[in-house]
Amino acid sequence: MLNNKKTLFIVEAAMIAAIYTVLTIFIAAFDLASGAIQVRVSEALTILPAFTPAAVPGLFIGCLLSNTLTGAALLDIVFGSIATLIGAIGSYSLRNTNRFLVSVPPIVSNMLIVPFILSKVYQIPGSIHFFMLTVGVGEIISCLILGQMLYSALLPVRHFLRFPAE
Repeated sequence: MLNNKKTLFIVEAAMIAAIYTVLTIFIAAFDLASGAIQVRVSEALTILPAFTPAAVPGLFIGCLLSNTLTGAALLDIVFGSIATLIGAIGSYSLRNTNRFLVSVPPIVSNMLIVPFILSKVYQIPGSIHFFMLTVGVGEIISCLILGQMLYSALLPVRHFLRFPAE
């Protein structure tokens, strides 16, 4: 039987994965979760590694499930999920720094990886630099603006979380 800490970790990761997946599927209905111009509101959750390490696998699994359930190409499922994992690990590593820095790794990892997926896998017309711009703007909206709003909302209840931020 798992001990309470391991059980809590698994439950937190599963809940984060589920929330990420539901948010992505919801926003996909508006055609905003993928493509050259995307604002994946579920990416706001990428600030959660500042509050719990369970967010790292939770975000990765949530992205993997979301990409699979929304019919993404196999290489998108793999490399898009890896971009989210890299961002989550980066956010976790910056958890004890300035709260705004926590949003930077997912923005950068997606800006560097997703444009190649759009260009090479989906063969969407446009340059890599254009996709870096469009993906970057979407990530800034999701990770920085919405993510920091979520961060602010979680601060008053951080004592209920296992790894308080700030």
